[in-house]
Amino acid sequence: MTDAKGVVHVIDDDPSWRTSVQRLLSALGYVVALFESAEQFLEASELKVPGCVLLDMRMPGLSGLQLQERLVAMRRRVPVIFVSGHGDIPTSVLAMKLGAEDFLTKPVDTDLLVRAVERAIQRDREEREERAQLESLHERLRALTPSERKVFDLVIRGKLNKQIAGELGTAERTIKWHRHNLMEKLQLQSLAELVSMAERLGLNDPRGKASPISE
Repeated sequence: MTDAKGVVHVIDDDPSWRTSVQRLLSALGYVVALFESAEQFLEASELKVPGCVLLDMRMPGLSGLQLQERLVAMRRRVPVIFVSGHGDIPTSVLAMKLGAEDFLTKPVDTDLLVRAVERAIQRDREEREERAQLESLHERLRALTPSERKVFDLVIRGKLNKQIAGELGTAERTIKWHRHNLMEKLQLQSLAELVSMAERLGLNDPRGKASPISE
């Protein structure tokens, strides 16, 4: 399945609603996948490309809110837009707390629905890109040897080569060699890039204070 502008998973037990949404979004270039129940979606859906879910609140079997809870528990990341004729404030608040992208009430304005879908899919694209970048950084980090990783951890805490050598009980030239190798493996050019990478991966020691860099 090509992602085109994105995939919209429509989960609703009302066949006329599913058909009307499919016609609207297909005409705008979206791939639309239809499901008459939450269970059918869980069994058949693929979330390999950017998209979102248009989800009814009340359906036979799993309700929309139960499906959202199930997706959160399963860590299946996809923006959820509730489109329901049975919404109420407490339910909508709970849905938003669970991470729902939006909560629309039927009958919903066409432009409002389309804008909600556009926002949701754009957010999904951005989050997928961010996860891909972070995974790439993790892969590079995993390529470091144990010794290089020790040096990495001390460098991002602001330690100088001489300090690192003393802490690890080795020669300063050995630390310089490890730093050179780890920078190549991490595909980085400067200490600033190294620190930025550590911050993105949440590896900075909050107790560590940056020291002036002289080497």
